[in-house]
Amino acid sequence: MIKIINMKKSYKSGATEYPALNGINLEINDGEYVAIVGTSGSGKSTLLNIIGGMDKATEGQYIYDNEDVSEMKSHDLYLFRKNHVSFIFQRFALLNQYTVYENVEIPLLARNVGKKERKEKIIKTLMQVGIQDLYKKKPTELSGGEQQRCAIARALVSDSSMVLADEPTGSLDKNTGIKIMELLEELNKQGKTLIVVTHDMNVASHAGRIIRIEDGLIVEDINSDDGQK
Repeated sequence: MIKIINMKKSYKSGATEYPALNGINLEINDGEYVAIVGTSGSGKSTLLNIIGGMDKATEGQYIYDNEDVSEMKSHDLYLFRKNHVSFIFQRFALLNQYTVYENVEIPLLARNVGKKERKEKIIKTLMQVGIQDLYKKKPTELSGGEQQRCAIARALVSDSSMVLADEPTGSLDKNTGIKIMELLEELNKQGKTLIVVTHDMNVASHAGRIIRIEDGLIVEDINSDDGQK
């Protein structure tokens, strides 16, 4: 379970301080599919980065499965990310000098998975997202949808319990975006906690729960199936 208590985050530029989160209180259960929505600058990506251990709050507490993530130092945060979190980014964040296979292999190398097991996991995952025939290609040789499938495969292969996606369809056409959302739904059906940040309500509608953020505060939290908080 994710538990966030009175979380605040501000950034400084010179003598000026810019608030991004203004007191977030939030609980997300294991296996939930949550969409965090809001306009640009609302604080939604800041919240996602803190949940994923990529950033730290200025104030407040973040508990993940009884671990106090907000108190972790850099090395412990690295281990937290490695063991629990997979990211999917709008711009894919693939390494262009590596093949599809090698990009998907990266999180397994970080976990010291043996060569034979790595190969089995990578092939299985590429088949799952439908790009097994592209394993030798570099990202620059792929379409946007294929690149995002590669990014999803990289997130899948490490078998992390939590998948965080920041505008996962923002760089894609409508039809490709729909297919990517279907893939993300499959991740959730496998039991993974899925948190998607988006400004697009069509994307958010796929989630079981929609949290709306404005000016660094949660202003709405509903179960999308029945409209109830």
